[in-house]
Amino acid sequence: MRESDAYYYQHVLRTSPRYTDKKHLIPFGHKVYSQGDEDGIIAEIFKRIGLTNKVFVEFGVGKGLQNNTLALLFQGWTGLWIEGSQQYAGQIRNNFVKAISSGKLSIVCDFITRDNINSLISSVVSEAAVDLLSVDIDGNDFHVLDAIICIQPRVIVMEYNAKFAPPIEYCMSYDQSHEWLGDDNYGASLKFLEVRLQQKGYCLVGCNLIGNNAFFVRQDAAGDKFLTPHSAETHYEPAKYFLASITSGHPASYKTLENAWASD
Repeated sequence: MRESDAYYYQHVLRTSPRYTDKKHLIPFGHKVYSQGDEDGIIAEIFKRIGLTNKVFVEFGVGKGLQNNTLALLFQGWTGLWIEGSQQYAGQIRNNFVKAISSGKLSIVCDFITRDNINSLISSVVSEAAVDLLSVDIDGNDFHVLDAIICIQPRVIVMEYNAKFAPPIEYCMSYDQSHEWLGDDNYGASLKFLEVRLQQKGYCLVGCNLIGNNAFFVRQDAAGDKFLTPHSAETHYEPAKYFLASITSGHPASYKTLENAWASD
């Protein structure tokens, strides 16, 4: 699909009656550096619940130019990226020099498992309360999240497997050596995540328009600020991955970062 067609389809979707409720998050979505419209949705969530320490943790960040937290660095946040690819981690270290040297960004390179995730996070992040955790490792996402005890994020962004619409509760079996092959053997369904994260004290508040990321807010912070019921049936978005082809202006470049986040 041409990008112009994708823009038109996105506009038609956003203006559909389904999203007219003022508590729905879809109308607030937009892309800065995220794969889809996550940047705008994250901004709207924190507009509603407020900020505390503006600390993020994200794992599965690729080469650093398309993820859910890069835009936050431009807004005064600090945080940790964990990336399993040595090549991508090397590119981040070489091209985010000022962000790293100023202490705004830390990068850890390791293959993430449920056994090492707490030590990887704790090696950098000393505070238990963080504003945002973003999880996207194309496989053992829930199993790794379930193992995290060293931090208590107020907001969690979690990739879900959109093939399995509600009411299906699906989660792939834990496989420490799993590498995604582009098939449907990855992650967990939205309904599975809704139920399991509710048990952890979080409520599902929305999904992105593309249909690959879900947003969860800690129950004590969510209040009545989001569309209810907080269920997969309310918020599920089917896969519309072709919308990821939409750009936010010109392609992302490391050159843009050269004069950003200099030390005070």
